[in-house]
Amino acid sequence: MSVVADQIGTAPSQRDVPWLHEALQSAIALEHSTLPLYLSAMFSLEVQNYPTYNAIRSVVMEEMVHMAIAANMLASIGGTPRIKDLEPGFPRFGLPGGAEPDLNVGLAKLSRPQIKNFMRLESPMFLMPDEYASEDYPTIGRLYTAIKEAIVANADQLRTVFAGGGSANQVGDNIGFTTLNPTPGLDPVDQLSQGIDEILAQGEGSTSGTIQSGPEYENEESHYGKFAELWYGRRYEEPNPKVTLTSETEAEFFKGTKITWPVVVNTLAVPSDGYERILARDPNGSSVRKDLETFDEVYTEIMGQLDDMWNGPSDTMWPTFGEAVKGMTDLRVLSCFNIMRYHVPQPVIADLESLYPNEYEFLSAYTDLDKPVFYGPRFRNLAAARASA
Repeated sequence: MSVVADQIGTAPSQRDVPWLHEALQSAIALEHSTLPLYLSAMFSLEVQNYPTYNAIRSVVMEEMVHMAIAANMLASIGGTPRIKDLEPGFPRFGLPGGAEPDLNVGLAKLSRPQIKNFMRLESPMFLMPDEYASEDYPTIGRLYTAIKEAIVANADQLRTVFAGGGSANQVGDNIGFTTLNPTPGLDPVDQLSQGIDEILAQGEGSTSGTIQSGPEYENEESHYGKFAELWYGRRYEEPNPKVTLTSETEAEFFKGTKITWPVVVNTLAVPSDGYERILARDPNGSSVRKDLETFDEVYTEIMGQLDDMWNGPSDTMWPTFGEAVKGMTDLRVLSCFNIMRYHVPQPVIADLESLYPNEYEFLSAYTDLDKPVFYGPRFRNLAAARASA
């Protein structure tokens, strides 16, 4: 079974407990795949105290929680979360698990096209165009809904499996992550379903027809709503008189306080080779490569530390988590104060189309090639590369 399942579109009648193991592993991979996307945009902000920075950071923090919930759910039904080898492989079409196969997305600075991608990524089904309805998982929510339906369909077997537990750890009760353990008076199926509901409420919105997360999360905007605020440049505000939220009326819900567009470092969207063809042409390429590789090594260490939290000794869980948190801080420093201070030489930019004939459309869509261009973080998981070698 692969670490990232690209498609888990098995017929509902065949979605048994092994399918749930695969689907929850795909959910872990999916939640992880959003982090490099959002962090690349967040790191590209020149001054990191804007409302925009805070909005993206809040989404990043919740995506980490969602990844932990999915891992805890998998552990609770006898599965083994696999994190250290996760590699989303950007740029790519779609997300792990076969979600949103039409979405063409990669690592890039904050821009209006990238925000539109983020809105597509977090979109609730009721705001989706009909053209995507035929996809197995046109939204992340559809994937989680399929998982929730399979939980209900396999309820009796899951209750038995849940009671026996598994070899993997449950992580997070000390810091607020949802954990799932046998508890008198609580049905395991309800616990599993509630884990799905938390992920959906914070991502898409608490119910169909709204993009708020619900009273249990202080009715804050969902991830979709937060990115929509950046798209419209205005805070979310309920229209008066009331209006039904649809794709046609959506703009009416974003007429609150103005959000000023931040200063953004013009990083070059990351091509599939991680800038290798550019580095070979850059007179300063060896220095740039060293900083890129240092970032990748720290990122790889974090992935290994997260894996150890679920699969290593339970008595070392929290010191390991502390190391991972330190590494996350190091990623921001390495990106913002090292990598993103290197210019990509103008002669190389002028030759970009010949260097990347199949990716030039993507690179030019997410980079302003008429202005000075800088390198950005590429989020290479070296463990995944070693595993596939």
